[in-house]
Amino acid sequence: MRGMRTLHLLAIAVLTLVTLAEIFPLMMLAHWQIAALCVFVVVLLGLIQQRTQELIATNQALKIEVDVRRKAEVELCLAANVYQNTTEAILVTDPLRIIESVNPAFTDITGYTQDEAVGHSITLLYSNHHDEAFYRQLHDELDTHGSWRGEMWSQRKNGSIYPEYVSINAIRDGDGVIRHFVRVFSDLSGIKRSEQQLQFIVHHDSLTGLPNRLLLKDRMRQAFSYALRFNQVVAVLFLGLDRFTMINEAVGRGVGDSILRDVGNRLLHCLRDEDSLARVGGDEFVIIATGLQHGGTANRIAQKLLLSLSEPFIVETDRYFLSASIGISLFPMDEGDEDGHLGKAEAAMRRAKDQGGNSHHFFTKEINAVSNKRMAIENGLRLALERNELFLHYQPQIHIITGRLVGVEALIRWKSPELGLVSPVNFIPIAEESDLIALIGDWVLRTACQQSVLWQEEGFAPIRMAVNLSARQFQNRDLPAKVRQVLQDTGLDPQYLELELTEGMFMRNVNEAVTTLQTLKDMNLYLSIDDFGTGYSSLSYLKRFPIHTLKIDRAFVRDIISDPDDAAITKTIISMAKNLNLHVVAEGVASPDQLEFLRSLGCDLVQGFLFSPPVSPEEISLFLEEDVVYRQEDSFAPKLHSGSGSVIVFPEH
Repeated sequence: MRGMRTLHLLAIAVLTLVTLAEIFPLMMLAHWQIAALCVFVVVLLGLIQQRTQELIATNQALKIEVDVRRKAEVELCLAANVYQNTTEAILVTDPLRIIESVNPAFTDITGYTQDEAVGHSITLLYSNHHDEAFYRQLHDELDTHGSWRGEMWSQRKNGSIYPEYVSINAIRDGDGVIRHFVRVFSDLSGIKRSEQQLQFIVHHDSLTGLPNRLLLKDRMRQAFSYALRFNQVVAVLFLGLDRFTMINEAVGRGVGDSILRDVGNRLLHCLRDEDSLARVGGDEFVIIATGLQHGGTANRIAQKLLLSLSEPFIVETDRYFLSASIGISLFPMDEGDEDGHLGKAEAAMRRAKDQGGNSHHFFTKEINAVSNKRMAIENGLRLALERNELFLHYQPQIHIITGRLVGVEALIRWKSPELGLVSPVNFIPIAEESDLIALIGDWVLRTACQQSVLWQEEGFAPIRMAVNLSARQFQNRDLPAKVRQVLQDTGLDPQYLELELTEGMFMRNVNEAVTTLQTLKDMNLYLSIDDFGTGYSSLSYLKRFPIHTLKIDRAFVRDIISDPDDAAITKTIISMAKNLNLHVVAEGVASPDQLEFLRSLGCDLVQGFLFSPPVSPEEISLFLEEDVVYRQEDSFAPKLHSGSGSVIVFPEH
């Protein structure tokens, strides 16, 4: 770069000399004059170069200054736009807290225009939510540290109080003297409402709006603490509606939800302001009665609650009747924390249900033992599948005319290492109340199908295998696919599988039930309604269901000889089934008289202790070896097999 500048100067010097030579011929000048002229030219050129560099430097400095100013103008413009358009309110005060400037967001939030705010003290916005000590501490913080941040409540022009998040900063001059305060704040009303809504959702039941278990336990802690301090009693009443699931199954959850809301309202009207009501389950409520002088008061409260539910519940034009069972735990007489008292009250409620419902029970040690046993059953049942503790027994189904064994019903059994042989009466209801029934039901279906195939592989003629489905299995839309997969895996012909369902399974959604049943029937399965007559027994519904068989409940068969009503019901069921081209199976047949009566009515199949109790697969094999159990004898005396099974002996027809 420097070489280029030198060449540039030499060129200018030569050009200058040439020009001067034209004006003053060199021959006319002396040597010293020429030398002086050259020196002059060089000096002149140096001065020109120096000035040029100064001009370039000045120009660059001016350019930088222009860029800086332009950038400052852009930033100022941006700051002005932010100031004018931000959703956060901004106001500037002098050191004495007199408002000097506000932005439009300030007006949107507070309602004050710029003219109404400027010139007034910041106290214009102060609310009576905070005392003088709060504002004095705020000002001291600003004067000392120059900033303050936090939430506070302020007042709008219309007098309403609102929450805001505030950031205040002091602006100082070069000498460190405070010249302004800049306050930036935003309205938190929407956030506070959202927080309140979230807190309500977290702590309340979405259907009834009542407190849920989480909020209930917090209130229980407070109530227990207060009771200890003032030597009072707290009653925990656990209320469960009796047989409420029948309403959901019969008319759907819409009606059920409406009734639950009405139940909540009725219970609330029975309580004092200091009491608490919570919904802790589908049809379960808990009442916390505080400030009682003795436990006897809880007895009157329970009676009042039960009475409030005795009136019919009306949904649209239909009337529904309900009852409830209540369990009561008393603090501090019954030991335990919140969970402990809820558990004890629930155990007492279940005792009331077991004794028929529509009553109340106080917690006792006896109930505690039953509750502990129930818990042990549920915990053990969760391990039973993993430890292969479940097994199936099979009860023969006998053709009432031929005396042949034509089918069996699979019935589950459980032998626990800790509890011994547990009756299905004890563990099936517990499984149905938990998530275990679906897993157990799937296991029963697969195991029964495998056993049916094993009998055929042993050389016996195929018989029909009847398997009970739980409501949860039937309501699963994947049921047909699951059954199809089991049949494929086991190799059982679908015509030898019979699925038994109860009436209540169909009533929740009749159209969906019909679709599921038709799908199963199209798979060439056999379908039957179990315990017919104990549920809804609606002929209009029955005509729609694509089923093959009705099973008469043992409750009607037991007294058909001595009770005219049971005899009439049984006769009606058989007659109705025949008119609909359905087969009939009678359960619980225990005497020859019952058998003869059923045969006279045209019943197709029978099962019961007259023939055999539920027995092991090996004992069923003994029945199958006989093939024809029809025998010419003078009586119906059964012939026992292996000490537990039996073969019915029929007279010749």
